[in-house]
Amino acid sequence: MADHTGKAVWEGDIKGHGTLSTDSGLLNAPYSVGSRFEGKPGTNPEELIGAAHAGCYTMYLTSVLTKHGHTVEGITTTSTVTMNPNNGQPVIERIHVSTEGKVTGAGITPEDFQKHAEDAKANCPVSKVLSAVPEMTLTAKLA
Repeated sequence: MADHTGKAVWEGDIKGHGTLSTDSGLLNAPYSVGSRFEGKPGTNPEELIGAAHAGCYTMYLTSVLTKHGHTVEGITTTSTVTMNPNNGQPVIERIHVSTEGKVTGAGITPEDFQKHAEDAKANCPVSKVLSAVPEMTLTAKLA
């Protein structure tokens, strides 16, 4: 069992600012209402959810492909998290996963890759956590 910790520090009211960091020290980034809703510099929770999801999904897909005898040369995944400000009651309403893999061996076909990509979308641990999001879509391409 492993514990991984993220931390948020905020200063001021809703127009204030803060930092998001990780215990590893690899992330120590500013965030604000501006970076979350207005495209201003800094990170935001949804961007970090997308990065975490893409990372988990890619590792899971790699594992599934390897277990089925395929050789993974590389996989690139993007997880786009769409949040609706919803009149002051923000809600994540959609996540779109786009993945492309360069995979060989064991006679892999585009249909096989799609099947394994769907498996990863349903079963990677972060996808499971995000299952409350109303819509999660997938585009998968075998390079």
